[in-house]
Amino acid sequence: MQQLHAYWRMEYIEAPRFPTGKQPFTELPALGDDRAALIVHRTRLSYLMLNRFPYNPGHLLAIPFRAVSDLPDLNAAERTDLMETMIFGEQVLRTALKPDGFNIGFNLGHAVSGGSIPHLHGHIVPRWDGDTNFMPVIGQTRVLPQALESTWEKLAATAAQLARASATA
Repeated sequence: MQQLHAYWRMEYIEAPRFPTGKQPFTELPALGDDRAALIVHRTRLSYLMLNRFPYNPGHLLAIPFRAVSDLPDLNAAERTDLMETMIFGEQVLRTALKPDGFNIGFNLGHAVSGGSIPHLHGHIVPRWDGDTNFMPVIGQTRVLPQALESTWEKLAATAAQLARASATA
């Protein structure tokens, strides 16, 4: 049997999880430290956050600041802003990581969310040709080739650059 050594992953595996019953999607933006919160970009009504438990490197979450649990609960301005934030997230990932495609969407309701946080959030998952392999199926393990902090630095810098370019256009 061959062994896969990813020693840097232990820090990620042992990282503290957000306490049960807390509301991380409203509490993390209030920290005042976007790097610690893994927030890549903010708008007036929503923000982009690097998923702490990603399916693929660069997996972003688009989250409205106001805590709601379903799409109809958003007002018109929040809906527009959240969709624009998701489009911006796709542009950030396309520019920074150059994926071959994306999975973009929402998990709505307890049955599909696996009991995760009830605060509405959209997923923007970059995909590459051949990115699925035997590890998740047989080893029940995902292999991420880059530390979250390094991915955050790259995506935050790209988001700032794209936001500046958009503001001057």
